[in-house]
Amino acid sequence: METKTQSALLNAENAPPAALSAETFIAEKRIGERIRRLRLKRSMGLVELGRHTGLSASFLSQLETGRVVPTLRNLARVAMVFGRDLSYFFEPEPHPLFRLHRRSERVRLPQSGVDDPTYYFESLAYMVPDRQLDPYFAEFVPVRKGTEIRPHVHPGYEFLYLLQGELEIRHGDRTHALDAGDSVYFDAATPHAYRCAGPSPAVALIVTMHQMTPQAAAGVRPIPPQRATAAAPQPSETER
Repeated sequence: METKTQSALLNAENAPPAALSAETFIAEKRIGERIRRLRLKRSMGLVELGRHTGLSASFLSQLETGRVVPTLRNLARVAMVFGRDLSYFFEPEPHPLFRLHRRSERVRLPQSGVDDPTYYFESLAYMVPDRQLDPYFAEFVPVRKGTEIRPHVHPGYEFLYLLQGELEIRHGDRTHALDAGDSVYFDAATPHAYRCAGPSPAVALIVTMHQMTPQAAAGVRPIPPQRATAAAPQPSETER
């Protein structure tokens, strides 16, 4: 049974001059560029691709630069080499992800679950879908001596860069002091907490990454996602 992709290409190849030409169809789909990207991603030369497809290197070069119109058979040969379906060459290309967050768009949120928040945070990527990391701007306020800081855990890893002030980080059973310009990268599945250690607020850039840590994979039970979000500034490419 003829597929929609085959029908589209065959119709384009058989179209009268007044209609969309095959060359224009191929150019619009950027098929040559897609083949080149696939080849370069595999660090594969034209000669090697030619051995796999039975097509000459010179033909493949012309194909990549849009100087020849491929047949469905040739495209199928190329697609098989890279484990792709024929439809890959005709589907719309995804747009590269780019999301700008203005300072005025950010929302300042306090630590939740406590009467006196010890920090406030702002998400720097809350509008990015399916993100693999979460960046935050965090401000840790001075606390009274003896105030207990609640530790928290979440899957993945965390990076913190202290922009100004003084900050203490308790990670497991150890406490570490940070000054402005210091940074730390740690396993977030280990209980950790922050404390402003100076008379003025400590300001930091925090990035949490979602990869599962070995400890979490081995059975360390993190707090539920909704609590992790609230508990920390997530601080959670002519035939032959």
